[in-house]
Amino acid sequence: MTESSANKLQNGEASHRNSNGKKSSKNGFVKNHCLFQQPQKYRRPRETNQNVTHNSSLYKKPFAESFEETPLLVAVLTYMGYGILTVFGYLRDFLRHWSIEKCHVAREKEEQKDFVPLYQDFENFYTRNLYMRIRDNWNRPICSVPGAKMNLVERVSHDYNWTFEHTGRVVKDVINMGSYNYLGFAENTGACADAAIEATEKYGVGVASSRCEMGNLDIQEKLEQLVARFLGLESSMIFGMGFATNSMNIPALTGKGCLILSDELNHASLVLGARLSGSTIRVFKHNNMQSLEKLLRDAIAHGQPRTHRPWKKILIVVEGIYSMEGSIVRLPEVVALKKRYKAYLYLDEAHSIGALGPNGRGVVDYFGLDPTDVDIMMGTFTKSFGAAGGYIAGKKDLINFLRCHSHSALYATSMSPPVAQQIITSMKIIMGEDGTTLGADRLRQLSENTTYFRRKLREMGVVIYGNDDSPVVPMMLYMPAKIGAFGREMLKRNIGTVVVGFPATPIIESRARFCVSAAHTKEMLDTALKATDEVGDLLQLKYSRREQPFPSLGWMAKESLLQD
Repeated sequence: MTESSANKLQNGEASHRNSNGKKSSKNGFVKNHCLFQQPQKYRRPRETNQNVTHNSSLYKKPFAESFEETPLLVAVLTYMGYGILTVFGYLRDFLRHWSIEKCHVAREKEEQKDFVPLYQDFENFYTRNLYMRIRDNWNRPICSVPGAKMNLVERVSHDYNWTFEHTGRVVKDVINMGSYNYLGFAENTGACADAAIEATEKYGVGVASSRCEMGNLDIQEKLEQLVARFLGLESSMIFGMGFATNSMNIPALTGKGCLILSDELNHASLVLGARLSGSTIRVFKHNNMQSLEKLLRDAIAHGQPRTHRPWKKILIVVEGIYSMEGSIVRLPEVVALKKRYKAYLYLDEAHSIGALGPNGRGVVDYFGLDPTDVDIMMGTFTKSFGAAGGYIAGKKDLINFLRCHSHSALYATSMSPPVAQQIITSMKIIMGEDGTTLGADRLRQLSENTTYFRRKLREMGVVIYGNDDSPVVPMMLYMPAKIGAFGREMLKRNIGTVVVGFPATPIIESRARFCVSAAHTKEMLDTALKATDEVGDLLQLKYSRREQPFPSLGWMAKESLLQD
């Protein structure tokens, strides 16, 4: 239940599993998204094909995504579970009101009742009565490098998760299945760590100024040139914080009289940036090109509200990999629509840069597109590069404009030198400029680990979401009681996972989110899979009704390879 995702859902961005906006099939059916379909006579029975309206000629490789429908019984039981929790929550609030039970959470003072409330009633109710029951699954202190394995500080609570105490014991060698360490560069040894130490000795740690004043270092300019060359674009600009890269730069690019078309599952930083810009915002269904095209047509046909003047700018905002769904943007189709309707495209590659594509250059590389087709290319260094901060890349005119108008560039402290050096070294390794094949090996290992882990989970019978090539693997838990139980049971087996529930997800789609890394060995993945299998049986999480292919038919096996 991350803060950014929670804010996004609380602000009205509902989640839709049906990517093409069509009416959902019966509960329990599998909805596959796969281009390059086989002829109709070879299609497996009871499979719904939702990509027939998409232009498969834009894709150079199969594009497979699947979202399995929530079983009806599971949905009913999930709603009942939340209902029971709500009833007991009101009962406990009654006991707190009469001081029978102590309340630890912040509340409005009696003398402030006539003022605008600081706390929203339902959010506060949810926090104190539902979230607190399973709060021990989040914010666990780590006392080691958050690599493939990590050490956790053990903590206990004697007041039902309101406060925690450290026991002094360390839980060692916990397999980390939750960090965004896609290429394994979050490490304290090796070329990146050595280079960062040298940069610290030369520059120090802090800059204590913004870029436009006394905080512009040669190492930062060197990084910007490298990022532009890595992405195949004219110029780039770096920022010290990934969240602010979106939230502080979108307002510099658009304003009143502009239209932003935003995917409904965009990150909270994109949502905040769009709102701060003062632009008109319209939301299209997740990865749904029909919905996006309809909004584009309406925007051009009707123009601005009341005046009907043409929009000054139309900006399409999408992500490369959606971190809560594991889905990949349909970039070839988005680019085609952007060109057809003369719009601009803002692409957030926070999770896809370094994690996708034969060269690790993100979703543009993954689809084999021209980088110049994307007007504003944004990404972060916090995931695949094991560092911090973000970047925006594009034409020189765009970057020069941002240097003068971006709030993040003008007011924020510039990037720390050792962080910049960490990014430079890791990026050169990915590009192969270090004289080794380490970067190519890590990219290949990540792809193999992703394919293996997803395939084994699917064979296990659990429901997983997203694209087959996405290292973000959501596994559905559904019921509220199983959110906390799954996280605790996995930790007992020395597996660190991230569990997510409402309001960061739809109320009946709570999930565990695995993040696969190139640093994971097959033995680590097998250990995690074995623990998942055991906990899946214990908590009855194997909800999948996916139809298995018939191995005796050659064409059927080939079909399942494409669609599954």
